[in-house]
Amino acid sequence: MQKYGRTFHLPISLGATSDDKILTSLEGLSGDDLIVTEKMDGENTTLHANGTHARSPDSRYHPSRDWVKAFAAGISPQLATGERIIGENLFARHSLAYDALPSYFLGFAWIVDGVFQSWDQTVARFAELGITPVPTLYRGPYVANLFEDIAASLDPKKQEGFVVRAAGPFPETEMSARLGKYVRQDHVQSDTHWMHAPMIANKLA
Repeated sequence: MQKYGRTFHLPISLGATSDDKILTSLEGLSGDDLIVTEKMDGENTTLHANGTHARSPDSRYHPSRDWVKAFAAGISPQLATGERIIGENLFARHSLAYDALPSYFLGFAWIVDGVFQSWDQTVARFAELGITPVPTLYRGPYVANLFEDIAASLDPKKQEGFVVRAAGPFPETEMSARLGKYVRQDHVQSDTHWMHAPMIANKLA
C-alpha cells in the first residue's frame, strides 16, 4: 500500500488543529496557473492496478467501502503499474450530508511513478476511465487575497473547504509546497468517528 501524502493547511485555514501541518511559505502556490477545487468530506481513497485502499492504515471492513471496491474493479485493469488515482469515497456521510453527488467517487489526483500529472492531463485521464473530478472553484494566477476570498465564498453548511495546487506536474516529494488546503472551522461535528457511528449513505443526483 502506497499511502497518499499529507496535505498541509494554508495559514488561513480555520480547521487546522495542533496535530496538523501548516504551510510556512506560499511560494510554491504563487504561480500563474493554480487550480482550486472543493475539498469533499469523504474518505481519501487510492485506486491502483491491484485494487483500492483507503489512506488510513486501518483496513478493517466497513460497509461504506463496498461500493468503491466494486467501482475500482472496473478501473484497476486499465491502470498500469505505478499509476494511481486519488479521490474521495463519498458513500458514507461524515460531517456534511450530500444530497446530489454526481458519483460516490470523485477524483482529484493522478500520480504516475511518483509524479502528480498536470491538472489538464488528470482530467483527460479521468474522462478515459469514467471518473468524475471534484468541482473546480477557480483556475488562474495567484492574486492578493485569493485564498481569503475563496474561503469567504464557501457555504460552511454545505462545503468543507478547498484545496489549491499548481496546475502543472510536480513530484510527490514537493506536495508540502505545491498543495495546500483550507478547512472550515469545527469541520468535525461529532465526538464519534464516522466509522463507529451508524452508517448513513449520501445521495446521488
